[in-house]
Amino acid sequence: MRDYSIRAAGPDDLDGARAVMLDTVYRDFGTGYVPRWHGDIVDPAAAYLTPARHTLLVALDPDDHRTVVATAALDSRGPAHPPNPRELAERYPSGETAQLRRIYVRPEHRRRGLARRMVGDLLAFATADGGYRSVYLHTDPAVPGAEPFWRSLGKVVHDERETTGGVSNVVHFEIPMGR
Repeated sequence: MRDYSIRAAGPDDLDGARAVMLDTVYRDFGTGYVPRWHGDIVDPAAAYLTPARHTLLVALDPDDHRTVVATAALDSRGPAHPPNPRELAERYPSGETAQLRRIYVRPEHRRRGLARRMVGDLLAFATADGGYRSVYLHTDPAVPGAEPFWRSLGKVVHDERETTGGVSNVVHFEIPMGR
């Protein structure tokens, strides 16, 4: 693997992080920016830098250490109901749940172990916090490689493809804290 620099984002990294996130929601998700889902993308400082129990990591291009090529975030908000199923909101309450978010890698930097390294750093952050009892995330299995990647790290706790008749394709995961 190339020598990527991974670090907690600072104010100078936010424009690059926002660009990676927005490119991903437009290119990979096909939804574009949706305010009710992506408010943290517009203001990542308020979402991830200011709260003590939250973090945003960035990975920098090994050839240009100013260019953000990947993001990974964690916050203390469990899945909200709605839109998520009630049983998930109850199982993963805010404050006790570390939710992984915005694990995005630019296409030309994928398949190099970068996301796995960043998730490992997020899990170490959650463990060091001492107040989290579980790690949760959800993903869109239509994104190439997303579902197999998360299955390699955790277990499926709810697959909406099985319960919504194809209306929603979100897959929810729990990742072991000790990874």
